[in-house]
Amino acid sequence: MSLEFVLASHNAHKVREFQRIIGERMPQAVVLPYDGPEPVEEGVTFAENALIKARAAAQHTGRIALADDSGITVDVLGGAPGIFSARWAGSAAGDEANVRLLLDQLSDIRRPHRGAEFHCTIALVVPEAVLAGGHEFVAEGRWRGTLAYEPRGSHGFGYDPIFEPDGLEVTAAELRPEEKDAQSHRARAFVELLPELERVAARVGR
Repeated sequence: MSLEFVLASHNAHKVREFQRIIGERMPQAVVLPYDGPEPVEEGVTFAENALIKARAAAQHTGRIALADDSGITVDVLGGAPGIFSARWAGSAAGDEANVRLLLDQLSDIRRPHRGAEFHCTIALVVPEAVLAGGHEFVAEGRWRGTLAYEPRGSHGFGYDPIFEPDGLEVTAAELRPEEKDAQSHRARAFVELLPELERVAARVGR
């Protein structure tokens, strides 16, 4: 059973990663672009912000919507940057500035105290126009690792160049896209989400 949905993101890197992950695990799905407004992410958890974005996209398009909220949590920083990962160095800062600030903050911290975790929450929102009563579901994925001392690698985005997954001696940015897709926090969240997507596809197709 095919399923069409809007991916509520204007982040081109994230959209491409989602398309690869979804295409591999649910080839019958049709991922539609989202060109609507970005809501204010005023939640205080990944789940709250993911639902804010998915609800906004579902309302704007009248279609099933997926949205994720993701970031990196650092042990010695008490879980920061967390939901502020994308704007850690300021609302107008890019990936390089965010990474550099985080490395500066950890400059005196040596292994094994540089533990960190990528976290991804994916929210699914089915509007009442598609399914009577509507429907919402939240899936989570975590990817444990250690922060490198300097960026390495040219793949990926965000904090990938300084994140060394547990059991590997390379950063996420040194992994090939298909290698990252097989184990990342986003992939793990989607594995949890997939059975729910298939149930929704069956209900919508009745």
